[in-house]
Amino acid sequence: MTTQRLAVLLSLLAWLAPALAHAHEVRPGYLELREVDARSYDVLWKVPARGDRRLGIQVRFPETCETSELRASATPGAHVERWRVTCEAGLIGESVAIEGLPSTRTDVLARVEHADGSSQTVRLTPEAAAFTVSGASSWIEVARTYLALGVEHILLGIDHLLFVLALLFLVGGLPRLVGTVTAFTVAHSLTLAAATLGWVHVPQAPVEAAIALSIVFVAVEILHARRGRPSLAKRRPWVVAFAFGLLHGLGFAGALQEIGLPERAIPLALACFNIGVELGQLAFIAAVFALLALLVRAARLLGGGAALDAKGLAELVSVPCTYAIGILAAYWLIERTSRFWFA
Repeated sequence: MTTQRLAVLLSLLAWLAPALAHAHEVRPGYLELREVDARSYDVLWKVPARGDRRLGIQVRFPETCETSELRASATPGAHVERWRVTCEAGLIGESVAIEGLPSTRTDVLARVEHADGSSQTVRLTPEAAAFTVSGASSWIEVARTYLALGVEHILLGIDHLLFVLALLFLVGGLPRLVGTVTAFTVAHSLTLAAATLGWVHVPQAPVEAAIALSIVFVAVEILHARRGRPSLAKRRPWVVAFAFGLLHGLGFAGALQEIGLPERAIPLALACFNIGVELGQLAFIAAVFALLALLVRAARLLGGGAALDAKGLAELVSVPCTYAIGILAAYWLIERTSRFWFA
């Protein structure tokens, strides 16, 4: 890579980095209604926030409902409010809406915990910002909700996607790629389950910093391999993918712990969230291969790539892309480490 190209790349990353640095921190809103009696519910409302700035969305109950004094607090990445709502005729059959959601690009997970132990789980989107309170959710509704949350989380998790992209550049051949991605999936499934179920407790801030470090490591290994110095990561990529998959699973668990799991359908919700993560990951890999094929086709149509195929194009772009991935991951590493090291 020439000095001029590197300078352009650094300038571009310097412009993009502040926006991408918090890419993995995107979280859905969370609304929990816990039934106290036939007329009253304790409300927990978590709104995505960044510092003192919170997303401008609010819960709207039926006009016949009255609310108690609101108690507000802040957690990393969220503004939290608690109060009690009392509705003369109860909330069963009534509509609850999230004002301001249609003008955002986030979702809200709403869960109603009834006094008999049953629960209702609903995913609200900008296109469908209200729901009707009913009894327990069907297993189909729970599966659909957590499957969508899993897909959304991986596609918004830019750091996880860059790690997968780096693995694509590191691994040669489809069979090795399938084995490597499978090892990554198995590993993050294990720690996702363990952390979500409370068997493992790890602070999220160091985990996020370590995820950034894992991307830097793979980027360096790609460059070493291109220079004829392959290490374990090149010879046995599935070992590295499994080791760092355990780490990335803890990152996935951070989001899932925030939104919680329905008490009567924990295995189903956990499995569907993990399947959703895997589907999003596979969709990303397919999109990368489709983009490479499209670029090869465009080069041939322009008469400049008669002998070029998708594998050759990947080899051509891997080094500049690896520099970009490594520099951005290094930025994340410094930024995330400073958040807990100097807190």
